[in-house]
Amino acid sequence: MTIALEATSLTKTYGSVRALDDFSLSIPAGGVFGVLGPNGAGKSTLFRIALGLVRPTSGSARLFGAPAGDMTALRKVGAMIETPRYPPYLTARDTLTMLALESGAKSPDIGGWLERVGLGGASDRPTNGFSVGMKQRLGLAAAFFTRPELVILDEPTSGMDPAGIQEIRALIVDLARREGVTVILASHQLDEVKRVCDRVAILSRGKIAAEGAVDALTASHVRLRLLASPVDQILAVLGDKGEADGPDAVLADIPRAEAPALIKALVNAGVEITEARWREADLEGVYLRTLEQTPQDQTGAA
Repeated sequence: MTIALEATSLTKTYGSVRALDDFSLSIPAGGVFGVLGPNGAGKSTLFRIALGLVRPTSGSARLFGAPAGDMTALRKVGAMIETPRYPPYLTARDTLTMLALESGAKSPDIGGWLERVGLGGASDRPTNGFSVGMKQRLGLAAAFFTRPELVILDEPTSGMDPAGIQEIRALIVDLARREGVTVILASHQLDEVKRVCDRVAILSRGKIAAEGAVDALTASHVRLRLLASPVDQILAVLGDKGEADGPDAVLADIPRAEAPALIKALVNAGVEITEARWREADLEGVYLRTLEQTPQDQTGAA
């Protein structure tokens, strides 16, 4: 299996701030991998180290088996880290032409990529008049147009309207599934991540809090929903394993094997149960529950 990005015991400190804390992660080539976490979790720091823009305090990062910053490996990579900035006097087409010359790209389809990211009508306009969303689109074209094997995207749809988010989502899926590009995507748009990512890692305070296939993570947080009354009596039985879900329902955080005994005990106690069914968590629920369960005794950075 080819590993696109690998971090081993990676630590990065800025003074007293520990942005990454003995962090290890292996992202295989192929598909779309999501990197999630609140501001300060260490996502951008991980990407900057992998691209050779920042040196780690200890540990190592590798791209396609080569040390971070290796030029041969970097030629296989496209990236957009945070909001891109360009010389304001250059047009979108001139910007990509300049980047093509710097990267040594041969015969890049600049016009085609500007069309593909939705900037065909703005190709010859100076970038100083671009909105944040338009600059994001140009950044995506800059990341993709050299046809890299790996693309790292940090909040790629920031500043875009819902229609623009949908367009870029479709582009990312198309690149990964039809053209074989590996995409590493960091985003706060959890619905976007769920729709495009095969696997995700949730970061908290510079560490991995959870990792796995999206379907497996959501399935692992399944809870039993009881439509029943009185709710207070059910909550008293469940204790910290129960949570009200509206005025006449409770979510029980129990293993499947314990469900029959629980239902029997509640019925014997006089609880009227109308419905009992298992509910899988959505990605947002998994994300929030994971962060709640992670110790918050450190200080993180971006």
